[in-house]
Amino acid sequence: MKYFDLLVIGTGPAGSRVAIKCAQAGWKVAIAESREFGGTCALRGCNPKKVFVHAAEVVDAATRSNGKLCEVSDIRIDWKKLLDFKNSFVEDIPTNSRQRYEENGIETYLGSPTFVSRTQLKIGDETIEAKNIVIATGAKPRSLDFVGAEHLVTSDAFMNLESLPERIVFVGGGYISFEFAHVAARAGAEIVIIQRGERPLTGFDADAVAQLVKKSEQLGMAIHTSSNVTSVEEIESGSYRVSIESNGQLQTIDCGMVVHGAGRVPNISELDLSAGQVDFEPNAGIVVDDCLRSKTNSAVMAAGDCAATGAVSLTPTANAESVAVVKTLLSGNDTQPAYGPVPAAAFTIPAIASVGLTEEQAKEKNLNVRVNQKDISGWGSVRKVCESVAWYKTLVEEPSGKIVGAHLIGPGAAEVINLFAIAMKCDLTADEIQALSLTFPTFGYNLRQMVG
Repeated sequence: MKYFDLLVIGTGPAGSRVAIKCAQAGWKVAIAESREFGGTCALRGCNPKKVFVHAAEVVDAATRSNGKLCEVSDIRIDWKKLLDFKNSFVEDIPTNSRQRYEENGIETYLGSPTFVSRTQLKIGDETIEAKNIVIATGAKPRSLDFVGAEHLVTSDAFMNLESLPERIVFVGGGYISFEFAHVAARAGAEIVIIQRGERPLTGFDADAVAQLVKKSEQLGMAIHTSSNVTSVEEIESGSYRVSIESNGQLQTIDCGMVVHGAGRVPNISELDLSAGQVDFEPNAGIVVDDCLRSKTNSAVMAAGDCAATGAVSLTPTANAESVAVVKTLLSGNDTQPAYGPVPAAAFTIPAIASVGLTEEQAKEKNLNVRVNQKDISGWGSVRKVCESVAWYKTLVEEPSGKIVGAHLIGPGAAEVINLFAIAMKCDLTADEIQALSLTFPTFGYNLRQMVG
C-alpha cells in the first residue's frame, strides 16, 4: 500500500490546481483520472466547443453580410476540416497534462478509484491511503428513462462526428443543445429541439431567452416546449424515429441523429462513496459544508460540478472552489470559496449572457430595482456587423445605484458581460460606470449606455 498526503480524483481545472499547488508546497501527492488526463473542459467541453462555434460564426458573419459588405456565392463549414482543426487543439493535452503532474513529483493513476474505507481507495489492483482526499470528478450526462435512450449521442460524440446528418433532434433545451444546434444549423442541418419545461435555457433571463428563441426559429429551428420524449426507435441504420408527447398530443419526428442535451449530474456513481462514509445526493453531488469539506468524512473535500454547493456549475466556479481548497489544505484554516459575481454565457449566435440576479429573483428578494431594457439592434455597433438581434436588461438597485444584474443577447455579449461582472465585483454604481472612459466604438463602450 502506498501512502500520500493528498489524493486528487479528477484532472479538470479544480483538481489540477489543487494537486499542483500542494505538490509545489512539498506534499506527497497522487492524482487519478478515469478517462484521458486533462478533464472535460479542455478535452470535451468549453475549449474545443469554441472551435465549432467559431466556424459557425464565420459562416454566419459572411451570410448576414452578403449583399451589404460582400458577395458570398457559397460559404459552408467543411466538417472534416473543422474536426481536424479541433483535434489539433486537444490531441496533445492528455500526454502534456500527465507529464506536467509527473514533473511536479505527482504520482499519476489512470483508472477509476473506489473507496474501501474513509481514507483508502482502490485503483485497479492497487490500494492507496491518503491523509486528504479531494474529489473533483465533474459531471456526466443525466440518465434518461424513456425507451430507446441508448440511441442518443452525447456532446462528446457530437464533437467527433465525421459528418452531419440532414436532420438532428436535440433532447433538452439547455446550453449544450442550443450551442450545438446553432453550429449545426450553420452547417446546413435541420434542427429540432425538444424541451420538457415551458421554456428553454432556464438559467437565463426569460426575456433574453425569448429573443434567442425568436432568432433560432428565424434560422429554421423547430423548438418544442412543454414536450416529453416518450421513445426513440432506430427505424433503419443511421435513421431514428423520435416520439414526443405535447399537451396530450402525440407526434413523431424522423431524423439522422438524436443528441443528449437534457442536463448533467455529478460524476460520482463509480466512487463507492458509501464505503468511504461520504454522504452524497445523486443529482446534487457530495454533501459539503461552506468550506467544501464532506460533512460525514473530514478527510474528504469536493470541488466543481461534483460538489453539492448550490453554486452554478461553471469553470469559474470550479476555479474559485479550487483556490479555497488549496488555502484550506496548506494553511490548516478552513476557507470559503470567494465566488463573486459569476457571469455565464451560452455561445449561440448571437450569444446570450447573464450575471447577477434576474428580474424575478430581484422581486423575490424584495429589492427596489430600476429595470433598464432595450432592443439595441438599431445601434451602430450592431448594425456595423449586420446583426438583427441585440437586446439588454440591467437591474440597478435604488437608491445605491449598484448593478445587481445584467442580461444580454447580441454580438459581443459574452465579452461585455465580463465588464458587468467586474463592475459588480468592484461595487461600481451606474453613475460611476457612465463616467468611465472606454474605447469607442466597441461593444464594451455600450456598457455606459446600458445602465442609464
